[in-house]
Amino acid sequence: MFITRLISGIILLAIAITVGILGNNILFGTVLIVSLIGMTELYKIMKIEKKVPGILGYLAAVIYYFLIYFGQYRYLMVFFISYLLLLMMVYVISYPKYRIEQIMTAFFGLFYVAVMLSYLYRVRVLSDGAILIWLIFIGSWGSDTCAYCVGMLLGKHKLFPRLSPKKSLEGCIGGIVGAGLLGFLYALALGSKISGIDNPRLLFTVIGAASSVISQIGDLAASAIKRNFDIKDYGKLIPGHGGILDRFDSIIFTAPIVYYLAVFF
Repeated sequence: MFITRLISGIILLAIAITVGILGNNILFGTVLIVSLIGMTELYKIMKIEKKVPGILGYLAAVIYYFLIYFGQYRYLMVFFISYLLLLMMVYVISYPKYRIEQIMTAFFGLFYVAVMLSYLYRVRVLSDGAILIWLIFIGSWGSDTCAYCVGMLLGKHKLFPRLSPKKSLEGCIGGIVGAGLLGFLYALALGSKISGIDNPRLLFTVIGAASSVISQIGDLAASAIKRNFDIKDYGKLIPGHGGILDRFDSIIFTAPIVYYLAVFF
């Protein structure tokens, strides 16, 4: 199991690095496909992955992605309202075929998976996006690795025993400190290659630490959803890891945080 997980992790990391470096249309297409797979995993829980609400969710995700691809951000609110109205129309016309929680999941899935993951692409197209995108992985996968190591070595106080028995307070702190340190070392390694950012060492440290906090919340939120529905993994796409949502649960939350912190600073 460990070997399978390790090999899958290495392959996944290699793909992420390749796609992140290439950027542009390759990254756009990859993130869109990953979003659609993640939405399918979420929709399967509510058994709407092949039904009208789910199909509308997939179409909405595609439309959303092309709106941001062409920079039509001014239409996003109109689009979201229209999508909600359409879902409610389906709910009313087909009543009582669908339960309200199925309709709510169809709407939630667009935001939770497609919109949040789209910030991988939105970070990459920023000025210095080729550099900034790796802060997303530092704040999620880097934080996760640091938290795991510190938790294994020093973990004594359980953080949320009913939700995630293996997570400790020491591991949580280790993840935050570790991600902040990784962010600092990343800025240090880049040196003069960073342009347009004042004091990148401080900024990358703050983004790393803040992203770690948010990524751990994202990880716990994904675990809570699985526990609500009594499932171990969202899918089986990635051997040893589960589905897209099992591996990208922290990135879902980290990507928007990195984007807005980078823009703000």
